[in-house]
Amino acid sequence: MKTDQNYLDLDKQLLWHPYTSMSNPSPHFLVEKASGCEITLSNGRTLIDGMSSWWSVIHGYNHPTINSAIQEQLSQFSHVMFGGLTHKPAIDLAEKLIAITPTDLQRVFFSDSGSVSVEVALKMAIQYWNTQGKPSKQFFVTPKSGYHGDTFAAMSVCDPENGMHNLFAAALTQQYFISPPPTGLDTAIKSEYLDEIRKMFEENHQCIAGFIIEPVVQNAGGMRFYNPEYLNQIRALCDEFDILLIFDEIATGFGRTGKLFATDHTNICPDIMCVGKALTGGYMTLAATLTNDKVALGISHEGGVFMHGPTFMGNPLACSAANASLALLDEYNIPEKITQLENWMKAALIRCEELEQVKEVRCLGGIGVVELHHPINLHDIQPKFVELGVWIRPFGKLIYLMPPYIISEEQIQALGKAIYQVTNTLPH
Repeated sequence: MKTDQNYLDLDKQLLWHPYTSMSNPSPHFLVEKASGCEITLSNGRTLIDGMSSWWSVIHGYNHPTINSAIQEQLSQFSHVMFGGLTHKPAIDLAEKLIAITPTDLQRVFFSDSGSVSVEVALKMAIQYWNTQGKPSKQFFVTPKSGYHGDTFAAMSVCDPENGMHNLFAAALTQQYFISPPPTGLDTAIKSEYLDEIRKMFEENHQCIAGFIIEPVVQNAGGMRFYNPEYLNQIRALCDEFDILLIFDEIATGFGRTGKLFATDHTNICPDIMCVGKALTGGYMTLAATLTNDKVALGISHEGGVFMHGPTFMGNPLACSAANASLALLDEYNIPEKITQLENWMKAALIRCEELEQVKEVRCLGGIGVVELHHPINLHDIQPKFVELGVWIRPFGKLIYLMPPYIISEEQIQALGKAIYQVTNTLPH
């Protein structure tokens, strides 16, 4: 019978974890169970989860409502192919997504993950323009500091210089990049930034299929918050130059910014929108790419078909989990609940501003960020957080929180205290 240490030794020998070296892996901690906002390790240590397992477990772990929905579906069937067959969980989920997203988004394409939903969005845009007699529109404009996933087309629209994919630059499609949106939710709009986009469009619109952006928050590219009015202006520029607007709501969707979708901070609608991560409440992998009739019917004109078909598209178990998660979200007062969470995080993190290691503390909705002057060493810092009974996984210069929505004020305070203590041990 294997001991816990046997498992950890095998893990180190056999498993290649994300963003990790096989020869010098960062520490990994064996999980025994998880419930609510707590993760229990095999050694009995309990950790308060500040990450929602990469921003997805918004209702906490082991939620009885989602458990029940999956079990009920499992008793009927776990999966059927989506080519030629359909099922109620997928139809119900599409109906719900259309009801809660911007009005013009009326068609839903399911896929396996957020990265794939971005691949789908880019393919939709290219195929749409091909059916419109504009096959030269094959490329995309996107801001630097953006992140849209780890698959190849998604990597091509991530930050080409400071992102995690510059190693693959020579193999990627060369896209068009502009400066990142100026930071500050309430900072006045800078006309020169919009002039930069206009110039890019004027010079290249004949070959630009779409403009893709994370609305309001650039997440993995630096947790950068920006004025939503830029999106209203970008929509107008896309319309003027015949360019599709794509919103990547994979990280921001389902309440994370204080509104159901970050798009709701604007008064416009994208042509294509990607959702994932929290779609199933963090239970199973599922994503969706929503689009309007212009794109969907344009591709489908004269019997055209969209050329994409994931094996596990519309998986019934995942769709059932998503339906249950959306039902739980519907019970929340999102603005009230997330504003409360934001206020708790501000109170818990503000003390960090007194530390010399800290450049800035900022919060928006269910996102709390402590930005440092210098990058951290994850290998060293992760065990320190575990010793303090919290699960926080920083990256770059950022120590941040994206906790489950059901977290308590006391748990947020514990997370903030741990961040202060660990940050205070770092070099200035």
